[in-house]
Amino acid sequence: MSNDETLKDRLSQVSAQGTPALRSFARWLLDNLSLVAFSSIRGLAKQAGVNPNTVTRMAKELGYTSFDAFRTDVQATIQTPAPNYGARAQTLRHEHRDSAFAALMEAHGENTAMLFSADILDTLNACIDPLLGARKVYVVGVRSCYAIAHYFSYVGGMAFSNFVDVPTLPGGIVDVLSQATSEDIIVGITYEHYAAEVVQACQIAQSRGARVLALTDSHGSPIAVGAWKVVPLPMAGPHFLPSLNSAFLAVEMLLVGMAARSDDAAERVSSFEDRIRQYGGYNV
Repeated sequence: MSNDETLKDRLSQVSAQGTPALRSFARWLLDNLSLVAFSSIRGLAKQAGVNPNTVTRMAKELGYTSFDAFRTDVQATIQTPAPNYGARAQTLRHEHRDSAFAALMEAHGENTAMLFSADILDTLNACIDPLLGARKVYVVGVRSCYAIAHYFSYVGGMAFSNFVDVPTLPGGIVDVLSQATSEDIIVGITYEHYAAEVVQACQIAQSRGARVLALTDSHGSPIAVGAWKVVPLPMAGPHFLPSLNSAFLAVEMLLVGMAARSDDAAERVSSFEDRIRQYGGYNV
């Protein structure tokens, strides 16, 4: 794992589990980390709108002996490109040859605990009623995130009338998202290296006045910029791709929360189930 990934993971953890002042500052840092490399304590505090003591406390919370050590690490980080997936696979082979399962289980436990932090649960809960009330809910994810987007859209469409099928045809994302309005919500799902199609979809949605719910790995993600809500997904782990378990769990939590508050979901699900069974879609 690179210094950049490690630092972002630690900041994400503080943004979910730290004191209120540190949580807020951590989220700001995830969006503005490069400013640390060129600022003094007071200068950074002024830009972030926090007390200088908060800057010092953050450095120590992140495990540094001083702000200077924090700044030096950030300077090195911004000069180093993020590791590609191939490099992560090499690390997995060399560092976890005989301990891959144990490392994965440990990371999964930590990711789940972070997802269940008070701040993230509050954010997910705040999305429920707006999702139920939206004219349309669009879900966009490609490549590895397509599975999550499809699951959210498929199960959401089973229970709620406002979910739109995930775009699948070439050019479909632009075709579909260009119809979005200010009454709609677009759920974008991506992580570093950040899929260009999902970034474009969120930009189109914002230009149409729609709200963007960003399910992504950091407040520094391009789809988090200007988003209505951001759910920072804990995705650490030894795998050569970031772990998607927290993304699936976040989507399930949204669906469960929506179903629990919907007057029509149970009837729609029952009707769907009956139709599929009637025409032989189920064996039992």
